[in-house]
Amino acid sequence: MNVPADQLEEVREAFRSFLKRRSQRQTPERFAVLEEAYATGDHFDADELYIRLRQKDVRVSRATVYNTLDLLLECDLVIRHQFGKNQAKYERAYSYRQHDHLICMDCNELFEFCDPRLQSIQEMVAEIFQFEIKNHSLNLYGQCQREACPNKAV
Repeated sequence: MNVPADQLEEVREAFRSFLKRRSQRQTPERFAVLEEAYATGDHFDADELYIRLRQKDVRVSRATVYNTLDLLLECDLVIRHQFGKNQAKYERAYSYRQHDHLICMDCNELFEFCDPRLQSIQEMVAEIFQFEIKNHSLNLYGQCQREACPNKAV
């Protein structure tokens, strides 16, 4: 799912402003990492992002990818998830649609879902505890029952 051009420009501008406030360089490599992160609607890890950039002949180091992802985390343009023992996964966060995850422990496939009842529960709990919730993360682990699960126990 591609990000609309005007929204991508807003993301670039937010990153530009963040780098300027921090007196950090606005390099083409950093913006290439940002744009590749926003070119996918899926979760990705840093190594996958690095490989995609290299396949597009973008001259970027693995360290630059990791460092730029850290910057994007700081300015809330990406979110990092730690699903079990697997490598950290990232996803874009601008105009973020709150959602939760099902993770298959056999094939590591990730399924997103959204249920408005969770929002209601979150609001009720926040009111009870007089708490301002900024975001939440719900990850459910199990074994998918799909026939196509490559690691399904027989």
